[in-house]
Amino acid sequence: MTTKVDGVPGPRNNGHEMAPLNTRARGDGTHGVTIMLSPPDRSSIGSRDGAGALPDGDPDRAAWSGKMQFFLSIIGYSVGLGNIWRFPYLCQQNGGGAFLIPFMIMLILEGIPLFLIELGMGQRMRLGALGVWNTIHPWLGGIGISSCIVTLFVAIYYNVIITWCFYYFFNSFRYPLPWAVCPQLNGTDVEECERSSETAYFWYRTTLDAAPSIDETGGFKWWIVLCLMLSWTVVFFIVMKGIQSSGKVVYFTSLFPYIVLTIFFIRGITLKGAGAGLMHMYTPKVEKLLEPTVWLDAATQVFYSFGLAFGSLIAFGSYNTPKNNCVRDVLLVSVCNAITAIYASVVIFAILGYKATLGVDRCIQVNKHILVKHNLLPSMDVDNSEYEHAMASLNDTMTKEWEFEKCSLEDQLSSAAEGTGLAFIVFTEAIVELPGSPFWAVLFFTMLLSLGLGSQIGILEGMLCTIFDIDIFKRIRKPYVTGVVCAFCFSVGLIFTTGAGEYWLKMFDSFAGTIGLVVVALMEMIAVIYIYGHEKFTEDIYQMTGIRPGLYWQMTWRYIGPAIMGCILLSSILSMLLRNPTYGAWNGELGIVENKSYPNWVMGIALAMIIAGVLPMPVVFLLRRFQILKVDLDIHQGSIRRNETTASTKEMIDEDDDEDDDDDDFSGPALGGPVNVRSDSDDEDEPPTMGKMLAKKAGSTMSSPHSKPQQLQFKNQHHLTPDVLSPGSRKKPFRMEVVDF
Repeated sequence: MTTKVDGVPGPRNNGHEMAPLNTRARGDGTHGVTIMLSPPDRSSIGSRDGAGALPDGDPDRAAWSGKMQFFLSIIGYSVGLGNIWRFPYLCQQNGGGAFLIPFMIMLILEGIPLFLIELGMGQRMRLGALGVWNTIHPWLGGIGISSCIVTLFVAIYYNVIITWCFYYFFNSFRYPLPWAVCPQLNGTDVEECERSSETAYFWYRTTLDAAPSIDETGGFKWWIVLCLMLSWTVVFFIVMKGIQSSGKVVYFTSLFPYIVLTIFFIRGITLKGAGAGLMHMYTPKVEKLLEPTVWLDAATQVFYSFGLAFGSLIAFGSYNTPKNNCVRDVLLVSVCNAITAIYASVVIFAILGYKATLGVDRCIQVNKHILVKHNLLPSMDVDNSEYEHAMASLNDTMTKEWEFEKCSLEDQLSSAAEGTGLAFIVFTEAIVELPGSPFWAVLFFTMLLSLGLGSQIGILEGMLCTIFDIDIFKRIRKPYVTGVVCAFCFSVGLIFTTGAGEYWLKMFDSFAGTIGLVVVALMEMIAVIYIYGHEKFTEDIYQMTGIRPGLYWQMTWRYIGPAIMGCILLSSILSMLLRNPTYGAWNGELGIVENKSYPNWVMGIALAMIIAGVLPMPVVFLLRRFQILKVDLDIHQGSIRRNETTASTKEMIDEDDDEDDDDDDFSGPALGGPVNVRSDSDDEDEPPTMGKMLAKKAGSTMSSPHSKPQQLQFKNQHHLTPDVLSPGSRKKPFRMEVVDF
């Protein structure tokens, strides 16, 4: 704690101070005293406003080196694998082009409002998820803990997808591609590969060596273990120093996927059948809009595509300057996210249209051969009209006995898969058909790696920012904590390297990050709009951006957004209760995927993960509500913030303070006030902050980094004696009010 006596300015504050107590001399020989709480130890990664200007906000907190770094980081986090392998599938299954209508409506009513809440609160509080919710009210501290736990679950299994991408990436340098042909045994193709397909065999047998069920692990697969170790090592070196290290990588992980998509787009639209694929995908089926599940799928896709409720957006926002226009950022990122999803869908279905057309051509050739064999066609070189005439002359008995295949472009396109099935089976089969297939395979899996790493960086940043909001971890160097987290995630992730690894990943994906994230998001909206107050949040946005949120924001924040999140939560719970959860297990003997029910012990683990992600919220509420757990009043966790002037403190403040110059402005940077140049830490791993450099240049005196935050320090040897503080020596007495949470 520092003071200012005799009008001598001490270190400027950063918004964590208590209300000023008479900030100028009163003319009767006595002086006012301002009590401030020291800011938390933070680190910066460099100047943001040039060498001659102070950066807005707390210079001791890590900050983006530029606007582009922030924008690319948040784009890399929001635009992930779901834009490539989930959105195209949803368009195909939910009305084609008509699906864009509910998607855009949910984007406007649900995604953008909640996006601004998270980004805006992080920028306003300049804290991670744990500190933000503790600041709003100590009873809400469990929201940050729940968010961190769910994020941990997702980070563990998300990196396994990156592991598989690494394995396919390394195999893409072989020619011919290993999934282009079936392996042979004694001169004949392996039976399992013949029954399925080359790409399915390479995925389920060569890559995963899949077990028959989740009960049979099949042991660890060493090649997957090595790739998992590689992926966590890469992630560790990217995030080991926070945005200081990850901020440089996002220039590649965010921009490279767009370059690859553009290359695939140019190649795809020139292929035979590309137009058929695009027509199949975007032909609107308006009648689908009457189905509630279509709207639910749109709302769910918007929620997960933005990466809401992970705490990552709060962390990214906290590294911004307090005067950053977060409203503009939210709108730009939202538009970019939607356009990327649509753009990726065009690329995917242009190439899948080419694959489907080749499949139909092969099917027709097989049928022509049968027709020639039975003398219904003169040769294989007849045109399609003569072929179709011959097929129309067949009866049902002849069709069954001669085993004709059904050659339908619609059926070929409708068989498109989602998720890992799209990336590692369907799309790889399309790549095989392209001339120079290894080149396209390398490009495709490099793009998937970039998308996956970009999202994983954001996921871990949100979790680590929450961890570093806890004081005990601030005493440990960031690389050490990051290394322990990555090592723990790698150890747990070994379960995904067994023969049942894909089955476990689907279970984690279905249960670990669904209900927990939706509950956290719903509680976030309630906390900000109804506890913190929508009027106060509106004023915060206005103070930071100069834009006062209007009717659209108020309606979506207060009513529409919570209602949509409630519907998603209710539908998710009902879906789990009414439907028997199943997973697709590989049957090697038949060469097909069979749906099997999860055993009871696996469902017990799934239920435990859901409870672990939700339970901290009521537990922290009850502990603090009934004072079983003492409220931590440590400023580093954000439990104390500056409160507005009340009746009990108004008489402490001189009315003529407003006439003073900016040197006595203690309004705080988030409200446009001056910025503290003091640094309480000097971490040898971090570069010097702008505040340190300017303070050293000016020769200003810094308070000791070892001084306790509660210790009073005085300038010019002025001491507070009983005479100075006595009511009789002042025109106006002051009182201090202590509020007990």
